[in-house]
Amino acid sequence: MREDWKKHLIDHGAEFEGDHLRDYGNDERERSMAVNGDVICDLSHRGLLEIRGNDAQSFLQGQLGNDVRDVSATQSQLSSYANPKGRAYAVFRVLMDRDAYLLDMTAERAEVVRKRLSMFVLRAQVMIENAEDSRIRFGVSGPNAKRHLTDALGSYPEAVNDVMSHGGVSVVRVPTMTHPRFEIFGEIDACIPLWNDFNVHCAPVGPEGWRLLDIIAGVPVIYPETSEAFVPQMVNLHALNGISFNKGCYPGQEVVARMHYLGKLKRRMFRLAIEGQERPLPGTPIFREGGDAGQPDGEIVDATLHPDALWAANAVLQTSAANSPLRWGAVNGPVAHLIPLPYPVPEGA
Repeated sequence: MREDWKKHLIDHGAEFEGDHLRDYGNDERERSMAVNGDVICDLSHRGLLEIRGNDAQSFLQGQLGNDVRDVSATQSQLSSYANPKGRAYAVFRVLMDRDAYLLDMTAERAEVVRKRLSMFVLRAQVMIENAEDSRIRFGVSGPNAKRHLTDALGSYPEAVNDVMSHGGVSVVRVPTMTHPRFEIFGEIDACIPLWNDFNVHCAPVGPEGWRLLDIIAGVPVIYPETSEAFVPQMVNLHALNGISFNKGCYPGQEVVARMHYLGKLKRRMFRLAIEGQERPLPGTPIFREGGDAGQPDGEIVDATLHPDALWAANAVLQTSAANSPLRWGAVNGPVAHLIPLPYPVPEGA
């Protein structure tokens, strides 16, 4: 299915680098369009797991950090999968499609999560498969995104995490900084005419364009460099309705619950605008100016170029350092400026 989809996009003017839509991330005009205009983005660069079977819900309920029982044909959620110490292997979106649960995440984490989950299936009636080739996925964002969806499908999901199904596709509303943003999952025959319709009104952007929109929306992501580095609250999942504190046990639940009930959050995710020529990679240290070179005050979660020529980044910081002048990479490295997140973060965890 993926090859047929790629061929269709190329036949209709899309440019590819390898298996994925060309990366426009170094083009200032394209970055500006991603932030300010109506855009579409092929999302086949991301990983996708499908979990199905009679015991799929109860199995996932015992493994993931959010309440899987709340996921339905009309409701998705952010969630995480952690080790017994509460440190996340991955953050992902969970949704229902064709009587199966889908876990949508970075490609680098999908196989890790699949292997880890498979260790605990035992006698449960559960199948866990890579599903990147079984669904077409693309994003739509911009000031007119709701109108374009209404024209094409008759409606759109009203609230973040809502799901609308129509004509073989599922449309999920995802967090945003300003303009409405949606992700679409479906069969190729249903997605082709929809993409063609949006392509008339929207500019295509590559993976870095969608990554930029995720970063400025304050949506966390886990990469290999930061795997098992953060408790879910540290990447603001509690502020994004991505944690349940009322469900039963799951790996790391005691750590997550203790952080929630016993104290203030000492480390959490902030948004930064970062100076410098080199890209800040996940896991790169952040320091308060004049601090201890051997003791970073935080680390980069993700970063990509913004149209203002600075690096848009999310970083987990000591809350005590957030009001200090910040540097990245070294105590005397380039400056990092604190930028407001688009959502409130509770002082507690």
